[in-house]
Amino acid sequence: MVTVPNVAPDTPALRKNPVFMYFQDGFQKPAPFTPDIAVGIDDVIEKKLGALDAHVSQFYEWMPWLDGILEQVPKEAGARKEWLRKRYMDSRETTPAVRQALVKWYGQETAKGMKYAEAFEICEYGKRPSEAELRQLFPFFPANPR
Repeated sequence: MVTVPNVAPDTPALRKNPVFMYFQDGFQKPAPFTPDIAVGIDDVIEKKLGALDAHVSQFYEWMPWLDGILEQVPKEAGARKEWLRKRYMDSRETTPAVRQALVKWYGQETAKGMKYAEAFEICEYGKRPSEAELRQLFPFFPANPR
């Protein structure tokens, strides 16, 4: 709908449909997540933890309350961050499908050493990019993965 004029009259319609991507979550219906792209994030995992830690109400209040574990959240900031690491980072395994996507984009040798990854699925509502276009969007992927 971003290419349709007058859907949002105060915003000009785009001339070309952009690439839309889904981020991995735990939902399986109506269709399970299929990782088209996986990005290794081992080098920036501490920055990601810091970003999650900055969302105090989400990660230390709302989500623990929903999960029935609010009383487990430490009060002290440093202890909270370690709790967050254990709960949301260290417990996340890279699935076999995400591991396959890492191998596709980085090569077997590099991918096998990666612990953390973020995966994306190309949404059919947007542009369906070629592999060359994806490499432009993700310029840090090696040209010749091995």
